[in-house]
Amino acid sequence: MKFFEITHKDKNSRARTGLIQTDHGVIETPDFMPVGTQATVKTLSKEDLNTIGAQIILANTYHLHLRPTEDLIAKFGGLHKFMNWDKPILTDSGGFQVFSLGTQKEAKDVTSNEKLVSIDDEGVTFKSHLDGSTHRFTPEEAINIQHKIGADIIMAFDECTPDDADIDYTKKAMKRTHEWAERCISEHKKNTEYHGYKQFLFGIIQGANHEDLRKESAKVISEMDFDGIAIGGESIGYNMEATKNILDWVSDIIPENKPHYTMGVGFNPSDLFEVVERGVDMFDCVAPTRVARNGRLFVHKEINPKMYINIKNSEFKTDDQPIDTKCGCFTCQNHSRAYLYHLFKAQEMLAFRLASIHNLYFFLELMRQIREAIKEDRFLELKKEILG
Repeated sequence: MKFFEITHKDKNSRARTGLIQTDHGVIETPDFMPVGTQATVKTLSKEDLNTIGAQIILANTYHLHLRPTEDLIAKFGGLHKFMNWDKPILTDSGGFQVFSLGTQKEAKDVTSNEKLVSIDDEGVTFKSHLDGSTHRFTPEEAINIQHKIGADIIMAFDECTPDDADIDYTKKAMKRTHEWAERCISEHKKNTEYHGYKQFLFGIIQGANHEDLRKESAKVISEMDFDGIAIGGESIGYNMEATKNILDWVSDIIPENKPHYTMGVGFNPSDLFEVVERGVDMFDCVAPTRVARNGRLFVHKEINPKMYINIKNSEFKTDDQPIDTKCGCFTCQNHSRAYLYHLFKAQEMLAFRLASIHNLYFFLELMRQIREAIKEDRFLELKKEILG
């Protein structure tokens, strides 16, 4: 079984379609991956996720390690069985969450923020945000935790440097990331089928917003024996101008025959087009469900040039229209804006579910359209049609 296969390349951009083969199913790329941090995409059931067309979801190693713990998940036979999700799962290494506990603005080998985290060349010691208990992540431990969790795609443990880290610290963090990547590969190869099915390991490119460091990191990580290549760092997804620059720097360096993954992309519909245009196959973001719970609902530009409405605005109090007349999601097919407005104002939990269904369906439907457009070499035409 070939893990990744390119099925078509757009003639007018770097956009491409492909297939990722896992033991829990095939993922058509490019694809947006809903985030299920704690073994749940907030407010949504398995049936909801299947209905909206989710091919793969993400879970978070840091949070699952703290609760319910990887050992408990392993006793259930892995995360698929624990949460009753039979499609592919990806877990991050926990690196981003661990490092976000501390402040890395100072160029030091060991940093701390209220003693929540300390970093050294061997790994990271941190205190739980839940109860203050002390934990230790090394590259080997991050891999072992992910083996027990049992995701189909797992990530190497890296040091996620913030955008404003100075050049000296960024270099040290990048070197550390490369050394940890080699250790992750070695540990992973000891047991690539912990639960009896194949797990695939991705490496992560770092280097903050420094072109020379990004290119160096892309070269080093690409030469290692990873199944896929991720582009990480604080900028990715958060700062789309920087994200586009970074992708332009590294795209020619990353192996074409491996899936490309930008971590944390998907705050706006436009973000999806920008990374796909640059050859990215996979991306994820908590934003669609997070903003949904605050009442921000995505719509086509004909409805609002910003491509979203705030359903809590009083103008929707008596509106009998669906959120978006062009949307085929359960929410739009069954409920009015007035009903959603009422649910949010009454603080009913159903508001979160219906809003989340809509936003994720909106993104996943865009991805379906994008895949079809790429196959027909009209990706840029679709981009102009959707974004204007």
